Amino acid sequence: MKVLICDNLEKAGVAIFKGKGPVQADVCAALSPAELKRKIARYDGVIVRSASKITAGVLESAHRLKVIGRAGIGLDNVDIEAASRRGIVVMNTPGANAITTAEHAISLLLSLSRHIPQATASLKMGKWEKKQFMGVEIFNQTIGIIGFGNIGQVVADRAQGLKMKVIVYDPFLSQETMDKKGIEKVTLNQLMKRSDYITIHTPITNDTKDLLNKQAFQKMKKGVRIINCARGGIVNEKDLYTAIKQGKVAGAALDVFEHEPPGDHPLLSLGEVIATPHLGASTSQAQSRVAEVIATQVRDYLVLGIIKNAVNVPSVSPERVEQVRPYLTLAEKMGSFQAQAIGGSIKEVAIEYSGEIANYDLAPLTVSILKGILEPALADRVNYVNAPLLAKERGIKVSESKTSDTEGFTSLITLKTKNKEGVHSVGGTLFGRGDPRIVRVDTFLTEAIPEGNILFMHNYDKPGVIGVIGKTLGSMKINIAKMHLSRQKKGGVAISLIHVDGPVSAAVLKKINKLPHIISVKHIAL
Repeated sequence: MKVLICDNLEKAGVAIFKGKGPVQADVCAALSPAELKRKIARYDGVIVRSASKITAGVLESAHRLKVIGRAGIGLDNVDIEAASRRGIVVMNTPGANAITTAEHAISLLLSLSRHIPQATASLKMGKWEKKQFMGVEIFNQTIGIIGFGNIGQVVADRAQGLKMKVIVYDPFLSQETMDKKGIEKVTLNQLMKRSDYITIHTPITNDTKDLLNKQAFQKMKKGVRIINCARGGIVNEKDLYTAIKQGKVAGAALDVFEHEPPGDHPLLSLGEVIATPHLGASTSQAQSRVAEVIATQVRDYLVLGIIKNAVNVPSVSPERVEQVRPYLTLAEKMGSFQAQAIGGSIKEVAIEYSGEIANYDLAPLTVSILKGILEPALADRVNYVNAPLLAKERGIKVSESKTSDTEGFTSLITLKTKNKEGVHSVGGTLFGRGDPRIVRVDTFLTEAIPEGNILFMHNYDKPGVIGVIGKTLGSMKINIAKMHLSRQKKGGVAISLIHVDGPVSAAVLKKINKLPHIISVKHIAL
């Protein structure tokens, strides 16, 4: 397998692919879009920083590509939707530069408080202006942190060390998580009203675009100071300029701008503003760490199937891979079995997880079920990356739930699907050391192994039915490997799952369907 490294990557990252390992890398920095589109066709993985653009047009040639790795956190240069449609995993390294970026935010906070850049420039001009650069203490001041991810948490820790009062707004974290960190969770309005300093550590999304705007500044304390080491566009730059000119905001420290480089920006004309050219992750340690992390992630995915820090598919850590792998297999087989068994267009999918399995991260299991459901119709066009997107495009409504009823099993997965004929269900679990079993089909109990070629049959519970089936298959040189039978009551409807040694033709199915007491028969390939 081969990986293309498009941008300048630190030696620690390139070294991951050296030697006689299963993955080799070529370093080709500064490729033009046309060159990149031409080259990418020969690679299984690609690693970029911020310079190279992985666009939908480039991906049209990426017939072998399985993974895109971004050395850093920002993914503005990768078309994630186009990659997802092609089943390509997109990874980044959100935690690798957390310390460096957090330290930069704290550095800007201190520099802003004590006018260090302005004082340095003044002194270098031969001046001695002590009174002009009167600063403020940060001791006992309140810092409001917007976003409590990897970087926000490090900022909080450092701010507490500086004896600041820390409050946090993050709608995605529970109060319990905040309590464990000893941090006060507040609403966004409360943060704006109470903070002496506001520092931003959240991605830019539709919800965070222009988060700090004219209305937000009006809610803040007079004399508040703003620090942004996250992404340009979260702070409305025109509104910030006005707020500073009006005296509402005492100062701002910016490492990022909506357009970079910002050029002759009005904010840079203000003495109350200090700025750096997007240096948040710019330390030698961080760049080396980011390079090594993304190279390892890409290699581990290609070789071991380990997904970490993916933005378009659920991650599975190395510690969890072996634990959940049998369940992933079971889930995918259940989805495929159900799609082939009921036929027709599935409109709704409801998945219930019970027992020990409910304690796992359920997202990869649900994705596996969707892949199994779609694969009989789409074949190799569907994979673990694009299965949710393809299901959504087909109007399939998907829901998950956890239940306490395990029906006597340690863990149980129940898949319910709805099509125009009605609702059908299949239940699955693991036996022994992780052997998957289908233990229920609708209301019928069984212990079928979901693998190979299976004749799935509904029949009336009459003497001689199974004998006739065996004789018919034998006459056509089709060998029965194993058989699972189930009925609800004597003489009623029964089901049979008959494993055979090879595929069964339509002609064979037609002949079986004509036998006495047979209601229906389908060939299922797992």
